[in-house]
Formats: sequence, structure tokens, C-alpha cells
Amino acid sequence: MISFGIDEIIHQNPAWKTKRIGLVTSDAATTNTGILSRTALVQAGFNIECLFSPEHGISAKAPDGEAQQNGMDEITGLPIISLYGNKYMPTAQDLENIDIVLFDIPDIGARFYTYLWTLTYVLEACALNKKECIVLDRPNPVSGNFDSSEGPFLEEESSSFIGRWNIPIKHSATLGELALYFNSTKNIGASLTVVTVKNWDRDTFVTNWETNFVPTSPAIQNPNSMLLYPGLCLLEATNISEGRGSQYSFETAAAPWLQTTEITSFINQSFGDEIKASNISFTPTSGKYINTLCKGIHFEVIDPVYYKPVFFGLLLVYLIRAKHPQAFLWAPYKTAVNPSGENHLDKLLGINNAQKLFELPLPQFIANCTKLTHCAGWPEQMIPYLLY
Repeated sequence: MISFGIDEIIHQNPAWKTKRIGLVTSDAATTNTGILSRTALVQAGFNIECLFSPEHGISAKAPDGEAQQNGMDEITGLPIISLYGNKYMPTAQDLENIDIVLFDIPDIGARFYTYLWTLTYVLEACALNKKECIVLDRPNPVSGNFDSSEGPFLEEESSSFIGRWNIPIKHSATLGELALYFNSTKNIGASLTVVTVKNWDRDTFVTNWETNFVPTSPAIQNPNSMLLYPGLCLLEATNISEGRGSQYSFETAAAPWLQTTEITSFINQSFGDEIKASNISFTPTSGKYINTLCKGIHFEVIDPVYYKPVFFGLLLVYLIRAKHPQAFLWAPYKTAVNPSGENHLDKLLGINNAQKLFELPLPQFIANCTKLTHCAGWPEQMIPYLLY
């Protein structure tokens, strides 16, 4: 069975556990037996003084992009300082009575999932305030095989809280490895320790871990949605529903006007060994087309080793746009970190003027997407920082 960083640190019983600790965490972070990380640490005698929460709050259930406020944790009685509201970085005052910042939040392997960027701000705060940062590492649930990495790389003029620095969309690293990478390449200089995972094979997926699946946020409710997310997240920048407010969150593309039969057939003929598409209908209870019957295409990943989610997502948006020239629209996506919601596609893909890509003829579009998603040089950049 996989042993997460949280399991390892409790087993190690370090002498520093009596120091004053600030813990960055949420309900998404548990031991390999399903105990909340913060509960397990308190029970093991770690001197946790306060909690820091990322997007989705301490419960990991707050809606996407909704600002979170400070509060008190009902489970431990500890104060909660939000890092997804008025600020992204702990202040000097927040850290004044803290010796060590402990970070334990799971990732899902995609650049635009915000927990990674919370980690970078925590690293910077630790460096500025001369505090030790300890990352309790976790496996990459969509595998750590760098052959499966997909771009585009981020152009940093398109930097945002869903993509701060220049890495591919599907990065194939763990958060501990990326912490080491950024701490060095961005000259952060924090006093950083990564507590490594045990018994993890980089080629495996979350379905191989022999642990219970824990939702990492409201819209990521099962392993299939994790596998699809790096591509289907592009739907956020359109007027196509990605399934929020339904049982199909990040497993579908849907709209009241969507003509599904032809696209479903094309996908099954073209990607049949990797992904299965089927026609569905549902009525979202939130998000796009709330309380409106939508026709959708449901996707199930059959072979995650060969499935390329970013390339698939790009092609899917292209096909839907081409099939529905009157109904399809690019749409803003408002969040606490992007109140206007503008340029969301640029921020997701990490490239400027991304909409122009979809105006190309299909053969040229495919050629460009093939180049954009190729991650030349990325494995070599990461080699010095790999832990597994």
C-alpha cells in the first residue's frame, strides 16, 4: 500500500513536532487509511497552532473560484487563515508565532489546479520570513510518467493564479518535486524539506493505489474526472457545460443545443482504444444552464496510458465550435482571482490569443496542437528534482 508523506512523518515522529506549526491543508488531505491529515497530526502530538486553507476552503467543498474567509475549524478548534480570499500568501503577522509551515494538500497533475500555486506563495512567504517549509508529498494521481506530459508550456505574460510559471499543463511531477524545482529555478531560497512517498511506482494511476478515493474539490469526484480534467477544463472558457452541478462533472461536454451523435461517433471511431464516448442528457443544478435540460457527451477513459487529455480537449472544442458556428461562444469565467473572467482560455492554455488557434483549418489546427502539446525538454529540466 502507498504511504503518503503524512503517513511517513507520523511514523518518523520527528523531534520538531513540538515546535509551533502552521498547517496548509483541507479535507482533501488524508492518511492512506482515510483519517484527515490535521486530525492525525494533532492525535500524534504535532503542535499545530493554526491552519491555512487553499481554494475550496478547509472543507474542500466550496464552489470553484469563490473567495474564502478566515474562520475556526470545527474538527480541531484551530484558527483557519484563508489563502484564497484577500491574499494568496501568508503574511509576516500570520507567521509571527510559527516556526514551521507544513504543507499537505493533494494535487491532480494539471497546471491550472490552484493548489500548486498556493504552494509557491507559501514557499515565498517562508523564504521572506525565514521559516522552515516542509512539504508532505503525495503521488501524482494521473501518473508521474513524463512520456505522458502535455503542453502548452506557459508563456509567463499569460501568468495568473491558474498558471503562474512556465511548466506544461500536464506536468507529471509531484508537488514536492515542483516545490524543489521552483525553489531553485525561481531563486526562492526557502528552507525546504520534502517528506517523500513510499511504495509509489511513477507509471501507476490513482486507481492502482489501493486507497479510497477522496474528492480533491467539488468538481473532481472520481478518478475518471481527474484523467479528463486537463482537457475538459478548457470548456470553462466556452458556453459549453463541463458538467458542474451534475453527476458528470468534468466527464462531459453539454449544452441545450449540442448535436451529439456525429461528434460521439467520430470520437469513438478515432479514439476508441483510449476513450469511450456516449450520449447523455441531464439538468444541471448549478453552473452553466442551471435548471435547463442539456444534451451531452459523456467520456470514459479506457486506456489512461495512451490517452492524451489536453490534445483531446483541444480537438473536442474545435469540433463542437465547427459543428455549431451560430451557438458556440467563447465565454468569460469569473473567479475571485479573475473577477472579470476575461481571457480565461489564454490563462488555461498559457498562451496569448489562444482563440486564434481554433480559427485554423483542421489539418493545420491538428499540426499546431501536436507541436503545442509536445513537452520537449521538460523531463530533462525536472531530472535534478525528481524524488522517485
